[in-house]
Amino acid sequence: MSLKKINTVLAAAFILFILWFGTEFILSPETTAPGFGLPSWPSGDGGGFLIIKGIRDVVLALVLGILLVTGHRRALAWALLVEALAAYGDMTTVLAHHGSVATALGVHCLTATLMVVNGLLIMRETRKVAVAPATPAPQPA
Repeated sequence: MSLKKINTVLAAAFILFILWFGTEFILSPETTAPGFGLPSWPSGDGGGFLIIKGIRDVVLALVLGILLVTGHRRALAWALLVEALAAYGDMTTVLAHHGSVATALGVHCLTATLMVVNGLLIMRETRKVAVAPATPAPQPA
């Protein structure tokens, strides 16, 4: 299997995972929130922030999906690298609020790191090979 096919499958898997997870937060935040890794449900009217998180995830997935479908592979690589920061941010949030270390590392950190790896592999796949300038042939005298 070629590097391009592997990268495409990985990127598609991330897109579907992020889209699914975001949709779950929009449709049923009360059942999805415990899997995020935070120790407690938001108090007061804080549940709306979970829907915002879901919307963020859906938009992130759509950006990746559009880049994948339209064949903008280098831009897809950059987007994966930048969007990994959201998952690293989620990990940091869970850890900073005394949430589940296993979820912070096993879900958020792992997802972010795999996104970085996928982004770097796509960068490698799309890099331009430098071509040395041709040396002129010696001219007969």
